[in-house]
Amino acid sequence: MASYAHEAPLTTSLTYLGLFGLGALVMRGAGCTINDMWDKHLDKAVERTRTRPLARGDITHHQALGFLAGQLTVGLGILLQLNTYSILLGASSLSLVTIYPFMKRVTYWPQAVLGLAFNWGALLGWSAVAGTVDWHICLPLYAGGVCWTLVYDTIYAHQDKIDDVKVGIHSTALLFGEYTRSILSALSASTMSLITYAGVLNVQGAPFYFGVCLAEQVAGEALLAVGGLDSGCGRGLLLITWQRALYGEQQ
Repeated sequence: MASYAHEAPLTTSLTYLGLFGLGALVMRGAGCTINDMWDKHLDKAVERTRTRPLARGDITHHQALGFLAGQLTVGLGILLQLNTYSILLGASSLSLVTIYPFMKRVTYWPQAVLGLAFNWGALLGWSAVAGTVDWHICLPLYAGGVCWTLVYDTIYAHQDKIDDVKVGIHSTALLFGEYTRSILSALSASTMSLITYAGVLNVQGAPFYFGVCLAEQVAGEALLAVGGLDSGCGRGLLLITWQRALYGEQQ
């Protein structure tokens, strides 16, 4: 969207696409490492996560810390390819990545914190191209991403809700309870509305709205596939993976 707004050459778009693709992979991995380091004792008590390397004792905390240092070094190398504004903006997201694992211990909204962290790229990608953030466009785009993270991570959390209650982990899956499907439908609609609004503000062309409509269709299929949430999470999350890819293309 930033390349479209500022008429950036194709080479610029492709360069940043590569940098942000690798950066997202590395920093998401770093977030997972931090999460597993925080949660290794809790993971032992949850059926789905008890076989993770740290929880199982296959690697030590110091080994995980060394691996994290490597991930962050690669992430820093990518970040330093950007302009100064973007470097500062990117560095400021580390606090969200770090505190997310703690949030599930103190609030039923850890998914919201995850959304704030995971969608930071919507702001960072724009500033990398434009040198600053056009907040009137980026904020609805960012908010739409946060809403969608709430959708897919709530579905994800439903896999563990029985064990989570036992060990004292909080989540929106537990908070929403029997109203989960209705709330997720509303959040999904909010996602598409906010992204569409950002597109209107950015004067996007028809391909953008086609992508939004396609993503909305996949999102609807994902919510239907979830069904009772307990049994349909796997298929729903698979469809959501495709939807997230489509959403990423819009950014």
